[in-house]
Amino acid sequence: MIDPVATLETFIVTLERDTPYLGPLAAGESVNSRGYIVRRGNKTIYPTVDRSVVVKITTAGGRVGWGETYGICAPAAVCEIIADLLAPTLIGRNPLDAEIIWEDLYDMMRVRGFFGGFYLDAIAGIDIALWDLAGKICEQPLHQLLGGRRHETLPAYVSGLPEADLDARCTLAKAWVDKGFNSIKFAAVVSHQGIVNEMVALREALGPDTNLMVDLHWKFSAAEAIALIRQLESHRLGFAEAPVKPEDVDGLATVARAVNTPIAAGEEWRTVYEAMPRLKAGAISIIQPEMGHTGVTQFLRIARLAESFHCRVAPHATIGVGIFMAASLHASATLKTLTEHEYQHSVFDRNVQLLSGKMSCRAGAYSLPEGPGLGIEPTDTLWKYAEQYS
Repeated sequence: MIDPVATLETFIVTLERDTPYLGPLAAGESVNSRGYIVRRGNKTIYPTVDRSVVVKITTAGGRVGWGETYGICAPAAVCEIIADLLAPTLIGRNPLDAEIIWEDLYDMMRVRGFFGGFYLDAIAGIDIALWDLAGKICEQPLHQLLGGRRHETLPAYVSGLPEADLDARCTLAKAWVDKGFNSIKFAAVVSHQGIVNEMVALREALGPDTNLMVDLHWKFSAAEAIALIRQLESHRLGFAEAPVKPEDVDGLATVARAVNTPIAAGEEWRTVYEAMPRLKAGAISIIQPEMGHTGVTQFLRIARLAESFHCRVAPHATIGVGIFMAASLHASATLKTLTEHEYQHSVFDRNVQLLSGKMSCRAGAYSLPEGPGLGIEPTDTLWKYAEQYS
């Protein structure tokens, strides 16, 4: 007899940062009254702190599963969706029914604004916690429940060079190469001295063998992106991420057909229903599912759908305390077409210390946490930065 779900709690975790995510403020950028920045480069809002929502599911027998989802902006919105809509329908359910529960929660809001955003993020946090519970109940690591482990370690690429000027970013990139990382992605939204100039400078600093990629952060029209990527290609660009706005499916496909560089995208897609039209259009060569948006259930469905289109998988990583990162590593370890997993060093290296368990990223590769479920647990230190939502 499996003990049913008894309680569901959410916590908002907030960690101060010395430098805002992606790097220092640019000319014309400022912090608003709620602590957010709107980056001029891509018109997207970012917090000045690290923040996420932690989900705790407890069974009638006292077993606990941990989940986590996006809480970067307006985290109380996710918590309220869970408290008001999702938790009451989850109580009494079998925690081993994670995939069925995901489908039931998704269906429940079909005519209530279900398609994405905070609602799907809320489901993702619950889904991860259920899979963690399932692993603990079965006394197996999550990757075993998901079909088996293909990779002992996961290749990682360094994401972001959060320094104020180009010389400092080149120095930081060189330091990562010296630590054994051979793939680096820079963020066009903070390339204030010019995207092409940054690519040229990084290539000169790192030499011909380092894999260099760029995140274009939805900044361009299809025509602009094509012209830019063609300029970058002569400097051995590894991939170009998010060249056009996420809703511009035709534009993304147009870019992919017009350049030689692989096009990557997918961090903002929460379900296979969003991934499918992009894959059918031939719009990407590399898909980047984000566990904090998808949960385990949709992460795997997206990745395996992509495999059927011969599309490689390079999972995204974002701001979080490390719980959904652990889930992402477990799920990634099962994938046949995995290339590299993103490594947000300015987030991961500090926040992973808030968790027990062995999870690390060194010398160009991640090591998976060990033990049943996710293989990690929040430490007492994490709760110093957490506030329970009520």
